[in-house]
Parts: sequence; structure tokens; C-alpha cells
Amino acid sequence: MAGGEGRRLDLGEKPLVKVCGRPMIASVINAFREAGYDIVVALSARTPYTQNWCRVQGVDFVVAEGKGYVRDLVEVVLFLGEEKPFFTCVADIPCITAPLIARISNAYRHAGKDACSVWVPLKLCGEKSDRAVYMEMINGIEAVPAGINVLRGDRIREPQEEFAFLCEDLRLTYQVNTREDLAKVERSLLMRELQTGLM
Repeated sequence: MAGGEGRRLDLGEKPLVKVCGRPMIASVINAFREAGYDIVVALSARTPYTQNWCRVQGVDFVVAEGKGYVRDLVEVVLFLGEEKPFFTCVADIPCITAPLIARISNAYRHAGKDACSVWVPLKLCGEKSDRAVYMEMINGIEAVPAGINVLRGDRIREPQEEFAFLCEDLRLTYQVNTREDLAKVERSLLMRELQTGLM
């Protein structure tokens, strides 16, 4: 899902904001590709440069009406005729990895529910997180949405029985909404690259 402008960040179209020299959306796409998934980017008229980027990179995309996350999602799923379970993911969580996606997929399959929403403990995000307004109690823990879900395409217009997966993984807390978030994510990724290089 990459149809938002990213006004708070104020660095141009949000999906193309660079983290460690690479557009955020590229990191998310690569993680899902490494996990074995086909990618379709949902855009809107507010993200014309991201549309051009997708075209140049050979990434499939659909331009939705831009009437909100859920409405755009339903529009894209119906346009594609997708009937199987699929991931939906925001474009601003560049620390996501293929193994983490596989972990979510396994949790979804074992739950046996129509849908899966992914949550992270609020304490990992910090008390001042702007995601706190979406806080719910998951397994007795204050948690916020991670920006990743699994849904069934054949039931996209219906309420779907949902498994709430609490994932205590710091990588899912790094959502880029402000310049402060961006600096925090870059520090995290650079540290991870340094640690990988030392191993």
C-alpha cells in the first residue's frame, strides 16, 4: 500500500523517501520477493513519482482512487480478481525481512482463521509513538498495529474472522512517519549492517 503523500515527513512522496540511500518501498518489496511472493503496489493519484519508479523497476502496480486505505485495498483486490489469502503491507516499514514475513505466514496458517492482523507491543515503540492512538489489548498486552495483515481475497467485501498475532520484534516498530523516525530507522539499519559485517 503506497498511495499516501507523507505530509508529516515533508520529503516528497513517502514511498520514495530514502533510508540508507534506498527508497523505503524498495526494502519492503525486496523482503516480500525474498520470501517468495509476487508484488503488486497499490498507488493513488497522490503518488505519481512512485508510479514512475514502479514502471522503471518493472514492479506491477494498480492506481486506486485514493479514498482511504481500506477502500483502496478493496478496489485493488477486486480489480486483480484475487481470491486467495494475500499479504497487505504499508510501504514505510523498511526494516521488515523475509524471515519475519515467513514467521507471520506460519502463524496465520496455524491459526486457521480467515485473516491475520499483526501487532507489536506498545512498550517496544515507546510511549510517545503516534501509533498509540490505535492501541488495543492483545493477549493482555498493550499493542499497536504493525502495518501488515493477511486477508482472504474471496471475502474482501465481508467481515473476516481474524487472528491477532502479537509479534515482539523490534523491526516492526520502525515505521517512518517523521524525520525523527527516519533517523531512528537509519541508525538501526546501519547498526544491523555493521553487526552482520562483524559476524
